[in-house]
Amino acid sequence: MGSETETVTVEGIPFPAEITFTAGNPALSLVANGITDIEIHFLQIKYNAIGIYLHNSDVLLDHLHGWKGKSADELLGDDAFFQALVAAPVEKLFRVVVIKEIKGSQYGVQLESSVRDRLVAADKYDEEEEAAVEKITDFFQAKYFKPGYVITFHFPATSAAGAAEISFATEGKDEAKMKVENENVARMIQKWYLGGDPAVSPTTVRSLADRFAALLSAAA
Repeated sequence: MGSETETVTVEGIPFPAEITFTAGNPALSLVANGITDIEIHFLQIKYNAIGIYLHNSDVLLDHLHGWKGKSADELLGDDAFFQALVAAPVEKLFRVVVIKEIKGSQYGVQLESSVRDRLVAADKYDEEEEAAVEKITDFFQAKYFKPGYVITFHFPATSAAGAAEISFATEGKDEAKMKVENENVARMIQKWYLGGDPAVSPTTVRSLADRFAALLSAAA
């Protein structure tokens, strides 16, 4: 995926502190991390470890300047902050590493349901969106997620470069990739991971709030 530097460990899984996804583009910084999990009969089951990478630049901090001076708890409870983060015109990358093996179809259905529900709620679920969501579900349908396998979501800074790219890396095989051309669908995928309270990973959202409270406090 390009150059990688020192690492941050999440649930025993190393995440590079920086990733250069596209040759010639600035490195993306690991700004937050977390896990997806569920609790069954008081037993925590961890599914994925997550790293959120952004082009941590003046453009990003200027975009979020209205929240300068806010505490992490204040950011955590402010849906408008997370909406602004999704809309920030900077390159983003979500690196999702499998902890517990599941069928790819299970992950695809969960992603499909979440994205579709968000689109319906925003009154943006039309034929084009339906087709794009089904394409994503089909991409994951025949795959099997084993520990250490990596799902990557890449979002260019501008839609001119395409709305998003999803890739799936498995041991000993070529990386499988697909493009998401529909901007509404790409934005709702971002909201699934960055969307504040209804996001898929509360620990990742907490990590985002902690990091941006510090970054914005230190910004000029």
